[in-house]
Amino acid sequence: MPRLVGASVLVIRLGGFRYRATPFYHVPLLIMKTQHAMAARGGKKYREKKKLITKSSYPLAEAVEILTKVASVGFDATAEVHIRIGADMSQADQLVRGTVSLPHGTGKKVRIAAFVTEDFEDEAKKAGATFAGGADLIKKIEGGMLDFDCTVAMPQLMKDIGKLAKVLGPKGLMPSPKSGTVSDKPAKVIAELLKGRIEFKMDKQAIIHSPFGKVSFGAAKLKENLEALLQAIKDAQPSGIKTAYILSVNVNPTMGPGVKIEL
Repeated sequence: MPRLVGASVLVIRLGGFRYRATPFYHVPLLIMKTQHAMAARGGKKYREKKKLITKSSYPLAEAVEILTKVASVGFDATAEVHIRIGADMSQADQLVRGTVSLPHGTGKKVRIAAFVTEDFEDEAKKAGATFAGGADLIKKIEGGMLDFDCTVAMPQLMKDIGKLAKVLGPKGLMPSPKSGTVSDKPAKVIAELLKGRIEFKMDKQAIIHSPFGKVSFGAAKLKENLEALLQAIKDAQPSGIKTAYILSVNVNPTMGPGVKIEL
C-alpha cells in the first residue's frame, strides 16, 4: 500500500519494486515505473515474439509479414508505423503533414461529427456522419458531448466552431483546411474518411506516427496500405528539407516488438 514518508515523499511497493516520489510532481514518473514493473512480470509472450525478429532490418514486404506474426495481445492489434524525418523542427518550411486514402482503410470504425448548414444535414447523415448539424451540434459539444473521432465542417460555419477550439484543439478534433476536413462538399469528405482517409503529421521530435490497418488484414493488404502512406509522405516533402528526408521506418503491432524497414 502507498505510504507517506515525511511531508512530501510517497513510497509505493508493487510486485517487489519500491518507488519513492513526491505525490504530485512525480506522478508521471511513478506511472512509468509501475508500467515497467508490470511489463517485466507479464512480458514472456512479448519476449517470445521478439525472438522472431532475427535481423536488424528487413525489406518492406518481409517486415510487414513479420509484423503479422509478432502480435502479442489477445485482440486484433493495430499495425503502426513510425517514420523519422530529417527535418529541423525550428524551421517552419520543414514541417511535414498531409492526408492519404489507404486502399484497405484502417480497420477502425470512424465516428464523424459534421458541422453543416441545415440543408446539408440529411446529405451528411446519409454519407455516414454520426452527428450532423450547426448551432445545435455546437451546443451539444459545449455541454460535453465528444462521442466522435473526427470532424468535418463547411467553411461558413468555421467562425461559429471557433468557440470550440479550446475543447477540440487539444484532442486533435478541430476541423482544418490543412487536414482537408473543411469543405463545401462535406458528404464527399465524410465518404473518404469512412473509406480510410487519414491525416499524417510530424510530432515535436520530427516523427510521424500512424496506423495503417489491423493485423487481421494480412501481409498483402498491410503492404499496400503502407506503400500508399509512404508514397504520400514522400510526395509531401517540403522544399526546405535539402538533406536526407526519411531517416528510418519502423513498424509494429499494438504493444508488440518493432521491425525496422530497410530504406
